[in-house]
Amino acid sequence: MPSTGPLHHVELWVPDLDRAEASWGWLLTALGAVPFQEWERGRSWRWGEDGTYVVVEQSPALTGDRHERRAPGLNHLAFWVDGDLDALVAEAPAHGWRLLFPDRHPFAGGPDHRAAYLEDADGYEVELVPSSPDSAATRKPPQPS
Repeated sequence: MPSTGPLHHVELWVPDLDRAEASWGWLLTALGAVPFQEWERGRSWRWGEDGTYVVVEQSPALTGDRHERRAPGLNHLAFWVDGDLDALVAEAPAHGWRLLFPDRHPFAGGPDHRAAYLEDADGYEVELVPSSPDSAATRKPPQPS
């Protein structure tokens, strides 16, 4: 019987595939995913042979040209980060990401939650949470915003 619970995949409809491929492709690869699928209007990256994957697709059925994370729907995706969170954050602007809440970074989620919050040019937000065992603060959920 197949396992249940963990995500199979996430599909993001994006207004510009080239821009999304540059930003999301860099980030997902930096987080350990590998290119998985490629078609005229989409790309995907996957963790492991049977792992979760993320799709970016510029669908012809789009009704808008920007994602709004504060509207009903998806607010953000959160990923564990193995390795140097600060180095990843420093490199992110060169790949189309900007640091959100810089005045509170790296504790924008509260004093007990170390993480980085990034937004791409199309308004998609990611939360990057260090997975190192010595970062006990990252195991606590962030404060609601």
